[in-house]
Amino acid sequence: MTAAALVLGVGPKQGLGAALARRFAAEGLAVFVAGRSPAKLASVAADIADSGGTAIPVVADATVEADVRRLFEKIGESGRPLAVAAYNVDSNLRAPLLETDLDMFTALWRQNSLGAFLFGREAVRQMLPNRKGTLIFTGATASLRARPPFTAFSAAKAAVRALAQGMAREFGPQGIHVVHAVIDGVIDGERARGQFPQFVAAKGDDGMLLPEAIAETYWHLHCQHPSAWSHEIDLRPFKETF
Repeated sequence: MTAAALVLGVGPKQGLGAALARRFAAEGLAVFVAGRSPAKLASVAADIADSGGTAIPVVADATVEADVRRLFEKIGESGRPLAVAAYNVDSNLRAPLLETDLDMFTALWRQNSLGAFLFGREAVRQMLPNRKGTLIFTGATASLRARPPFTAFSAAKAAVRALAQGMAREFGPQGIHVVHAVIDGVIDGERARGQFPQFVAAKGDDGMLLPEAIAETYWHLHCQHPSAWSHEIDLRPFKETF
């Protein structure tokens, strides 16, 4: 039986989650695509099936422990060993600190940090018996430095980075490859093109990260030999200043 891959945070077909799912499916893995929108999940799964791959859509909210556990239970029930899991949930809100209320700060923490913890914990539980597997967390520029008006978002993303680092140190020696991928730039997907069309136009050719290019890097991370693992990697367009 083929191994399984899991992507939590799958949205529109023109997005990173969908690109990751397609890339993993192209390698023959049965991909569990998870997120909160049944219609979007079904669309991505249908595309993969039309291309000859296997995709299983599962509706799940990353912030709900029961949902996350049920998601991993479905993978376990399939009998497929979990080879690679990617936490791709990314929630951002813009607000100066004095305009950031408790609800906003908590929502960002839950969607980014808490969800990553629940996902990572359950992924490791499934991978440990086989003493192998790749766990990738999608980070952001804000994981490394905080700039207003995104201080609350940065606090949440920095927590994800700390989580990934701790997990890498704890479970790397047991065969689990834990990666934190810093996405330093804007992903060229449906969300950016719909919300910031002028910004997209100003970036020009190759000014944003292509989801398929990021997915290619994630696959290579999964294929790394354990004698030369990467824990943290940053990806940015060649035009991006840093």
